[in-house]
Amino acid sequence: MPRRAREYETIYVLRPDVTREAQERIAARVSETVAREGGKLTNLENWGRRQLAYTVSKFRRGVYVYVRYLGNGALVAELERNLRMLDDVLKYQTVQLRADVDIDSVEVAPENVQFEAVEPATEAELEEPIERLLGLEQAPERERAPRPESEEGDVDLDAEEAAVGEAEEEES
Repeated sequence: MPRRAREYETIYVLRPDVTREAQERIAARVSETVAREGGKLTNLENWGRRQLAYTVSKFRRGVYVYVRYLGNGALVAELERNLRMLDDVLKYQTVQLRADVDIDSVEVAPENVQFEAVEPATEAELEEPIERLLGLEQAPERERAPRPESEEGDVDLDAEEAAVGEAEEEES
């Protein structure tokens, strides 16, 4: 009788300054957890350092890792428990892709489960100007539309107000 399982994908985000060794150690821990819980790892990809949607633990960037595997709910719970215990993991999210998959029928290419670590971020990459973090950067100057002027060079407010009044009367 074929073994049945669900297909899941988990994306976890590591600190941007995590070392190559730590990245590889975490990926190995994920692989071991999937195997130990009777699952099958089908894809393990390092998506590299990317911008986060919002600041997490004072970081604006993170190293994204994508994991796809077959297993059951207990496997997901154990994998997330392991990720939660690691200080280098900022966030993780697991989604079920398919509900009923025959584990033995899924072929896995060896290159799909090889993990390649990225270089840790430098201090310059980690530090953003405080003005940018607080939203105080100087906004670019915009050109303003010219206002109607009277003959003396001053703005003719009466003419402008009359034009607005006429437009409102036409709408009614």
